Amino acid sequence: MPIPSHTHPCWSRAASGGLARIQTTNLAMQLLAKRIERSTDPVSQKAGEILAFFTKWERILASEVDQISRI
Repeated sequence: MPIPSHTHPCWSRAASGGLARIQTTNLAMQLLAKRIERSTDPVSQKAGEILAFFTKWERILASEVDQISRI
């Protein structure tokens, strides 16, 4: 499944707490989720960071990409 476009609402939902609901065994993904959860940055900035992470690691995060479009 391809990564949703940058305008898809899943990115803002992920930045607003939805990222913690994604089940993963990938340590980098778990660390990102925890850091985003604790961050005081604006939602748009957090959403951009999540999108950049998924774009970079798309090939190894197939299960997570599938889940992100459903949050």
